[in-house]
Amino acid sequence: MSESEATPDDEAATDEETVDDGAKLFGVWSVAEIEYNDPSTKRYINVTPIAHTMGRHAAKQFEKSEISIAERLINRLMQTEDNTGKKQQAANIVNDAFETIHEQTEENPVQILVTAVENAAPREETVRLKYGGISVPKAVDVAPQRRVDEALKFIAQGTHNGSYKSATDASEALARQLMGAADNDVESYAITQKEERERVAAAAR
Repeated sequence: MSESEATPDDEAATDEETVDDGAKLFGVWSVAEIEYNDPSTKRYINVTPIAHTMGRHAAKQFEKSEISIAERLINRLMQTEDNTGKKQQAANIVNDAFETIHEQTEENPVQILVTAVENAAPREETVRLKYGGISVPKAVDVAPQRRVDEALKFIAQGTHNGSYKSATDASEALARQLMGAADNDVESYAITQKEERERVAAAAR
């Protein structure tokens, strides 16, 4: 058989690659050509069209960085009393928030999410050091992976605070948090928490 002849297996592999290249998050949002403004966190913000990996990375330390940033946000939203274990509900909240973001900004909500995480990631925080029984705060740099973890936590907490016992839907509260963080809005809960943590760290230098 000549090299120019293609086997059915080769054609199937080509078709699979085409499907993978064209796959979209929630079947709607493109994950191609996402821009990163912070080189330190780029490695830890993974953007894929998969929103549910069935926990395949759960048993491996630091493997969470291989999970899509959208799924990590979904997992964070589940870490509340009302949403514990309700992954499909949390995924619907994120999907609805993405649609709201697109309606209001006409931009790719995946890009908004990435920018929001970059902006909400604290660069400094404090630790407690003990010297002869005296506890002293000390400013330290935050590791890139922890920066992403903290940004997702701030966004999830802001969403919970904005929707708990409120007429505001969780998806609308999440959309506000993401758009506010992406714009570096100081009224956004995530940005407020980041700046507060950095302010405390600056005072402890």
